[in-house]
Amino acid sequence: MNLDNCPRCGKLFAKNFRDVCPSCMRDIDKEYELCANYLREFKGSIITELSDATGVSIKQITKFIREGRISMVNAPNLSYPCESCGTLIRENHICDTCRIRLEKDKKKMLQDLAQKDTLNRSQFSSGAYKGMDKYKGK
Repeated sequence: MNLDNCPRCGKLFAKNFRDVCPSCMRDIDKEYELCANYLREFKGSIITELSDATGVSIKQITKFIREGRISMVNAPNLSYPCESCGTLIRENHICDTCRIRLEKDKKKMLQDLAQKDTLNRSQFSSGAYKGMDKYKGK
């Protein structure tokens, strides 16, 4: 039996399918119902309006969206924050600007590693030949 502390309330519970205790799971389900009902009535809401009206955190609403519990199709103005910069987006985890920046940083890092590797190989190989040349001369 796997026991764990609930990350929301800290209570000890038997961990199974969920990462939170049954009591917190009921609370999360109630929060979802509040959000879903509000969005049925006010389809044009944005995430801050939804959060203010229901009392559900933006983080939890974002989790509902990522889990597929809240559909973006039925909420045309609903978007959630980019995980990197906080810009509001409607798909993926990060915005296009952050994605481009990360790709550029990745490419630069790979180039730096390749350059460093080439430099290390040239230093190692030149040092090895000098050592070999020393012994050949004797």
